[in-house]
Amino acid sequence: MSAPEPRTFRALFISDVHLGSKAAKADFLIDFLRHHDAEIIYLVGDIVDGWRLRRSWHWPQSHNDVVQKLLRKARKGASITYIAGNHDEFARQFQGVHFGGIVVADRAIHETADGRRLLVIHGDQFDTVVHNQRWLAYLGDYAYDAAMLVNRVVTKLRHLLGLPYWSFSSWAKVKVKKAVNFIGSFQTVLSEEARRSHVDGVICGHIHHAAIESYGEVQYINTGDWVESCTAVVEHFDGRMEILTWAHVLPESSADKDVLVPVDIIDLKGRAAQAA
Repeated sequence: MSAPEPRTFRALFISDVHLGSKAAKADFLIDFLRHHDAEIIYLVGDIVDGWRLRRSWHWPQSHNDVVQKLLRKARKGASITYIAGNHDEFARQFQGVHFGGIVVADRAIHETADGRRLLVIHGDQFDTVVHNQRWLAYLGDYAYDAAMLVNRVVTKLRHLLGLPYWSFSSWAKVKVKKAVNFIGSFQTVLSEEARRSHVDGVICGHIHHAAIESYGEVQYINTGDWVESCTAVVEHFDGRMEILTWAHVLPESSADKDVLVPVDIIDLKGRAAQAA
């Protein structure tokens, strides 16, 4: 029996995969990409986690497979834009460069099927903690690692009990008052940036909280992430935007074995030198 054809959309937006970190749910994303396709794909930042890779190398086969899956989609004709984020900020020095059919950018304007113009940006540029108190951002990153460790324990227990995936950290995020206030402030600031840019809305990532909200005439869209919620945003062929969740419990695989040779997107510097 042949595998079912993937659902096809006009555009697909994915962010905050954090390949290179143990928290990345690469197997979930591979399965999602196997079942979903799009003519236009935006990787909205923090696809590769350079911060963690600098601390210790972690690149299992499943992380390699995500990159190869995306490159395969590019070879088949999908238009793919890689928007750099703060964890993969090394990519910002390669704006306009193509790697295997994937073009790197700091931001982009996406035009929907119904004629709207949406600013696509990671969003870290508007996080004052990242830019004004970088040491605090790194400290928060370590705290986030601890939260992800709790998440992995909860996930394994639920897997043993035959229960579907559930994110402890995502649940905590909407229960902690300071986190809720930060999310609200971030959404407001990004919506204001959309107004300043004279566009109809903004699509971003960064805060790992998927949402589609309206701020007056401006639409705020956040793609979520692939370490907590396993969400993506799609544009249907009529221009309608939707959040998809792919919270499947997948069987254990060979994902714990590290790949020795870095893959295409990791080795940006060498590729750019060859392209020059």
